Amino acid sequence: MTYALNQTAKQTKNNSQAWRQAFNQLWPLLAQERRPMLLTLLTVLSNAGLNLLAPYLMGLAVERYVQTSQYSGVLMSGAVLLVIYLLALYAAYKQMTLMGGVGQRVLYRLREVIFDKLQALPLAFFIQNKAGDLIARINSDTDKLHQFLAETLVRFVGNLFIMFGAGILMLVLDWRLGLVSLAPAILLWVMTRLLSPWVRARNADQLRLSGALSGDIQDNLEQFKVIVAFNRRDYFRERFMSANQANYTAALRAGMANNIFAPAYQLIFHLAQLGAVVFGLILVGRSELSLGLLIAYLTYVTRFYDPLRQMAVMWASFQQALAAWERIAAILGLESDLPEPAQQTHIPAVLPEHEPLMRFDAVCFSYPDGPKVLREASFKLERGKTYAFVGPTGGGKSTTASLMARLYDPGSGKVLFYGQDLRDWPAAERSRRIGFILQEPFLFNTTLAENLVVSRPDLQALDLPELQTKLEAQGLGPLLQRFDQGLATPLGNEGLSLGQKQLVAFIRALLREPELLILDEATANIDTVTEQLLEQVLDRLPAETTRVIIAHRLNTIAAADQIFFVNDGEIVPAGSLEHAVELLKKQQRSS
Repeated sequence: MTYALNQTAKQTKNNSQAWRQAFNQLWPLLAQERRPMLLTLLTVLSNAGLNLLAPYLMGLAVERYVQTSQYSGVLMSGAVLLVIYLLALYAAYKQMTLMGGVGQRVLYRLREVIFDKLQALPLAFFIQNKAGDLIARINSDTDKLHQFLAETLVRFVGNLFIMFGAGILMLVLDWRLGLVSLAPAILLWVMTRLLSPWVRARNADQLRLSGALSGDIQDNLEQFKVIVAFNRRDYFRERFMSANQANYTAALRAGMANNIFAPAYQLIFHLAQLGAVVFGLILVGRSELSLGLLIAYLTYVTRFYDPLRQMAVMWASFQQALAAWERIAAILGLESDLPEPAQQTHIPAVLPEHEPLMRFDAVCFSYPDGPKVLREASFKLERGKTYAFVGPTGGGKSTTASLMARLYDPGSGKVLFYGQDLRDWPAAERSRRIGFILQEPFLFNTTLAENLVVSRPDLQALDLPELQTKLEAQGLGPLLQRFDQGLATPLGNEGLSLGQKQLVAFIRALLREPELLILDEATANIDTVTEQLLEQVLDRLPAETTRVIIAHRLNTIAAADQIFFVNDGEIVPAGSLEHAVELLKKQQRSS
């Protein structure tokens, strides 16, 4: 299955359809905010109503009091308008604070949902996508959505009410003048409909390239030691400049697209205002319209087009939010191809008689868009024995180990554990019984003790002396002596050799006391003395523990009960160590 996000994201051509689809996907996160959103809507309506009432009262004041020199009426009208504006200010403040809270809570829940989704996706997803791009989607893309919900949305809805209210009042006060004033808005509607998909596409490109830039920077910084060792800072610089230039160009295009509406809206506003003034003065000259009503009318023209001008600026935020949501939805829309069993499967307490611990039954596997790595592979692993898998690089050894731990599922065939399909085992039970030590271990930036107990939650409550006693009882004490401060040793990115990191991974896996222990080149970066210590610890494992060793160094598999040769999609018994060496040499000569 392909998990590459840039391939799975679907661009929706129709803008209104895109917004409907985005709202339907967002609604489960917004549903818990019904009450504050309803209160926000009431404050928005109140603010819009007060702002629409003020121009009408102003026009009445001019007509009744200013033209007749009734200054007491002017003062009274001014006081009423002051109260209206203060109430509108309070309503605007409440709507922003209410929606700000909604935005923060939705952002919190959205990041939780994304993180939960990421945890449910298989290893293939993280191989096919850069970590920097995923961080950008979780961090900056969700923040753009938060800004839209907390600020832009409520302002947009408020301006929408004011705009439609002003348009209706303009037609009610004088339909002829209303048509003249509203006619230019048709041009805006046509332009917005035509350009919105293009604006959204430019924003989507900018977000995509911004995520790619973050991914390139992270990859290069993680491999900076190699860059320095080969003295290829120029290569790092060229890659960064190339990604930065692409991001810069996309940002310029997005900026141009986002700002294309504002000047056009400004021009249309001036045309509408000019038309209203000219035609209004003609009507006043014919005594078909009062001067006070014309002043109110011009204010309503401003009330109609000012929100449009603000919405032109906010429209860019809309398109950014939609592009950001499409990137977020691309993650949320993925489904794992390693589903957990729908119902609890009966797991046998003991291994059935005459049943091997694990069995591959005609297993086929291939990576997305790649050739088959395994073809009809069949073998079995008996309890308490040690098995070695050897073969050339790229032959399928690590893939076989990953299938044993269900990091992948076979394309066809079955992997049976305790006689049951490995896909039917709950994740917690499967990981408890199957230990997997990778060649490149991952450590948390904390103490040795905290890195160890992550594999055994039941040990987290132990203090350091108690944990030390527990580890020594399992024969792990000599390994702990390789760390200066014992269990309190801080494990950061610096000052820890790759061999020490592998030691931590070893101890962590052994703490689980697995029934099947898979070592994928686990001793490749460990010195001879430490390797001997590990062998002593492995020898103290329960007699029924099955060991699978993936190795290039043939001396590490000399004591294996059975050796398998993995190459060209096939897994065949190699017999003795000498025969395995001969197969390797034969393969090297043929290649």
